[in-house]
Amino acid sequence: MNILQAPNAVFFIGLAVQFGIRHHFIRRTKSEKKTVQQVDLIEKMLLAAVLPAALLLPPLYCFTPLLSFADYELASSIRWAGAVIMMASLWLFLRSHLDLGRNWSVSLELRRDHQLVSHGAYRWVRHPMYTSIWLWGLAQGMMLANWFAGWAVLPAFAAMYFIRTPREERMMCGEFGDGYREYAQRTGRLFPRLRKPADQDVDPNA
Repeated sequence: MNILQAPNAVFFIGLAVQFGIRHHFIRRTKSEKKTVQQVDLIEKMLLAAVLPAALLLPPLYCFTPLLSFADYELASSIRWAGAVIMMASLWLFLRSHLDLGRNWSVSLELRRDHQLVSHGAYRWVRHPMYTSIWLWGLAQGMMLANWFAGWAVLPAFAAMYFIRTPREERMMCGEFGDGYREYAQRTGRLFPRLRKPADQDVDPNA
């Protein structure tokens, strides 16, 4: 079985850690009253595309021969470099959840007394959790030597990111108005801004 390969085993340990972090915060926030929900058909379709690539294909690759036709050779140095990226992804994933606290939700939702978080990782980046998932997708491709189990998660998440993020930022602008627009002006979406923006209105959807 492919799970006997060390990088694959390390990947599944990381996957268990990621699942544990997410599950903890789902339980922690599930009792919070929601004031805005945008879980429409588009949102459900995006989740339906990401979850199989992230949670179904890796076990099929590691525990069954069903995806063996898509196996390929991958240097161990690349696979272990992927493990390092995975560790960075998990740290940022946890840090983002901790910074958001009870303001976090798995989908496009606002909670009662929702706050605009601009500390911790959110001091520099508006969507550090998405940054962590991009890193995770890269790590998955580098660690799992299979075209489907390794790389399918990236296009699936790309669709979610490029469709969901503008909707999320419009929702935040509607809730926090100029406060969010000012925050968007001084932060990057995925990475910190390299230079201070000019003193002008910035469209957070740009």
